[in-house]
Formats: sequence, structure tokens, C-alpha cells
Amino acid sequence: MFAGQRNDPFFVDLGSIFDLADLRPFQNLHLIPTAAAPGVDTLQTLNVHAIAIQIPISKLTADGSVPKDVTSSKSVLGIWGAASRRKVRIAEHSEAGPWVQVSRLGNPLFNEVIVPLGDKDRWNALPPVKDKQFLKYVQHPELAKLLPVLYPKVFPNLEGLTASRDDLVAIFLTGLPTGIVPGFQNNTGKVIADMLRLNVAVPPTASPIALGVVGGDLAGYPNGRRVTDDITTIAIRAVAGITYPLVNKSYTPDAAASAVTQGITPGPNRSQATFPYVANPHDGYDAPSATL
Repeated sequence: MFAGQRNDPFFVDLGSIFDLADLRPFQNLHLIPTAAAPGVDTLQTLNVHAIAIQIPISKLTADGSVPKDVTSSKSVLGIWGAASRRKVRIAEHSEAGPWVQVSRLGNPLFNEVIVPLGDKDRWNALPPVKDKQFLKYVQHPELAKLLPVLYPKVFPNLEGLTASRDDLVAIFLTGLPTGIVPGFQNNTGKVIADMLRLNVAVPPTASPIALGVVGGDLAGYPNGRRVTDDITTIAIRAVAGITYPLVNKSYTPDAAASAVTQGITPGPNRSQATFPYVANPHDGYDAPSATL
């Protein structure tokens, strides 16, 4: 176990994602076009307080085994985290009352990109087992409707895709069943729940591919989440339709769906190969400046 300050290992262009998905490398194709530019890593200069725990697989599986069969249901773990605080806070000096859940996280960007603004607080307060009420937002994501509007004539096939996005339901809410991706599954059953799902029988990759399963690396997101995975680009490409052929082979994704990116390649010191896997923090004197 490790607890302490670390360099923030994750990388995301928050400004472009939340500014009407105005992705800098594609902003020349936006409804309000400007010159294309590299992404800006909002987290590049930040440190975080990290708690890293390395746990033997046998302590996490239901039967205490270390599964080797990727197709076995015993190989898949469902994981999420939640934060709670006391219900009453007085003048910032004292707290009282029961603990109340105020935030949770399973799949990165699920709440930020999939759940609409009006339901975000309610989603944050609930356990994953209650997520069936948010199923409609995954089946018909708002971002998938916005992309053809924000990028005119760039996503014509996505614009015509009105069917339920069962590919996203599998990725975010049930895990991918056997037979969808050759040699892989991370299905946790029929219960609709936003969880980070990890098939522990999939061996680690010696040279990880940042696009994870989408890039052919079965040890990457959405099979768990490595600190080097470009989860933002993966999630946007999935919403843009690149994963829909997994459930409907007659659908052809738009060319832009496999090319859209947040445009960030993190520096070599954002993470490390050994425990605790997150790198040493920036010091106060030499903290780097954000670069464009």
C-alpha cells in the first residue's frame, strides 16, 4: 500500500471536451471552425493525493482462485469507488449526522459524458445496482446526437443511427459477453450497473496500446483501466459509433469515428512501471508549465 502525493497520471483536455466537444485536432471541422491544434493536457502540471493498493488476485475472486480461463465468469471483477461526507457541516469547523454518498466512479467519463446535467447529482448518490433508471441515456446518448450537429457532414452514418446503442450498454453497464470480441469477455451478468470490469485472466501487455481493446490490446480499457490508457479518446470513438458493428455488423462507422481524438500524448514521467505505478510528484520549485 502507498499513500501520498504523486504526479497526476491521467491526461485529458477538459476544456475541449466540455466546450461542446470542440476537440482541438478536429476543431477545423466544427460548426464554429478554428484552426486544428494539438490537445491541451489540463492535468499535466497537477499533483494528486494517491492511495495505491496492490492486492493478490486470489483475494478478489469469489472462490479465492487465480483464473486462467478468459471465458469463465469467475475471471471477471466489477469495481467502483464512492465518496461520502457527513450530512451536516457547521461553519466549516464541525460535521455531524450520517454519512451521505456524494460521488462515485466506475467507468471514467460515464457521469460526465453520458448522464445529463439534471441527473448527475442523483446518479452520484446511488449505488450501481440502481443504474437501470439511467439505461436510456446509454441506449441513446446525448453526445451521439450532438456530434453530427457540431460537426456538419462529418458523421452522416452516426446521424442515421437511431437504434438502441447496445454496444455502449455492453461496454458501460453489463460488460462485453463472449463472442463479441474474439478471445475476450468481461461480462458480469444481466444486472445493469456502471462498473469498471476487469477480466483478471487476460495477461498484462508488455507494450500497452493507449487505445486498449479498441486498439487490439485486450489488457486495456474497457478491460479495467491502466493509467496509460487514453480513455477519453476511447469513449468518444465508442459514442461516435466505432463499436456499434460489434452488435450490428451491417453498420459502417463514419471515417471520423476511428480518427477522432483528444490529441494528447502524455510525457514519459506521468507514470512508472513499478508500484505504485504513479510517478513522483512535481516539486513546488520546478513544477512544469502547461504546454499547447
